[in-house]
Amino acid sequence: MEKTGARRAPGQVRDAILKVLDEATAPLSVMEICDRVSAVTGPVPRSSIQSYLSLNTPRLFARESRGLYRPSAPTNLSLPLPLAPQEPLRPPFHFGRTSLFHAEALRWLDRRPARSIHAVVTDPPYGLHEYSPVQQRKLRERRGGVWRMPPSFDGHRRSPLPRFTTLTPDQLAQLERFFHEWGRKLRPRLVPGAHVFVASSPLLSFIVAGALARAGLERRGEIIRLTTTMRGGDRPKAAHAEFPEVSVMPRSNWEPWLLFREPIEGRVQDNLRRWKTGALRRPSKDKPFGDVIPSAPTRRAERAVASHPSLKPQAFLRQIVRAALPLGEGVVLDPFAGSGSTLAAAEAVGYSSIGLENDSEYFDLACGAIPKLARYTPSGTARPPR
Repeated sequence: MEKTGARRAPGQVRDAILKVLDEATAPLSVMEICDRVSAVTGPVPRSSIQSYLSLNTPRLFARESRGLYRPSAPTNLSLPLPLAPQEPLRPPFHFGRTSLFHAEALRWLDRRPARSIHAVVTDPPYGLHEYSPVQQRKLRERRGGVWRMPPSFDGHRRSPLPRFTTLTPDQLAQLERFFHEWGRKLRPRLVPGAHVFVASSPLLSFIVAGALARAGLERRGEIIRLTTTMRGGDRPKAAHAEFPEVSVMPRSNWEPWLLFREPIEGRVQDNLRRWKTGALRRPSKDKPFGDVIPSAPTRRAERAVASHPSLKPQAFLRQIVRAALPLGEGVVLDPFAGSGSTLAAAEAVGYSSIGLENDSEYFDLACGAIPKLARYTPSGTARPPR
């Protein structure tokens, strides 16, 4: 007769089963599930595991041939890997302390050595869908699709903006799954105490934050980039005259940057001594790093160097990047490098950095833009202290 072991809190075994299957990279047998759950909770009878799986299939679990189980999910929510395997990869690009790889983030992380990244600063595709090959083709042909093409204003053309209100429930679920998987693959590559800065949208940040927290990263707050954009504030479409005093959504005047941390070892001071991480670097000895940063829109001179729809200004990025390494030592990773602006910011403040970009056109753009952006001096600012 199987022994049940010590008394457990209600739902402990159930939660352990869900966690084990959610974190598995392939379907598991009942015995494998039982062994992994028992390692977390203490000995659990195989009959209890089997019973719970049977009672909750297909609502929570899918049973494959040979008695293997996985989480139940529609097939259209499979993780996106936009870079086709047959696409020729560009050679790596190196400049100063920066290395840029033409690579897809999830695959690259699978090959990265453990505990080799000291910080992450990234401006990822907020909704994933807008950077799919189909939508990128429409963007480059200026045919719209999910991208809104704002009218020209004050003498120059405004950058396109993705319409996140068009995302379907399946696409939102795919977004959550992608960032959970990204967080799960990222964590073993982070040193204890590594901070992770992730740009997001007010409409979608709760999904990304929940996914990263579920992957085990520790939430440390949110950085508010104060900047007025062209997003929101519009009157009802085709009814401007009828509703002149109405805005469908508020005009966006801020951008959230989610802040997470890989759990530290011991106290913060212990982690700083061993890993050089666990805290944030102050702008000066007398001023702490703050969570609200005023930021002008990206200047025309920077956009002329790097024509990317999501380009962030160097004046803002250099503050974020500099804060990411509390002692100024280590490697900063940007797994969604785009035009390479984060890598340029790291180079400008004297940090080593690695970037990944899976779109060949953006990769080529970044190779030319990184040296120019790194040398760029934002108007009215001095080069940040190293």
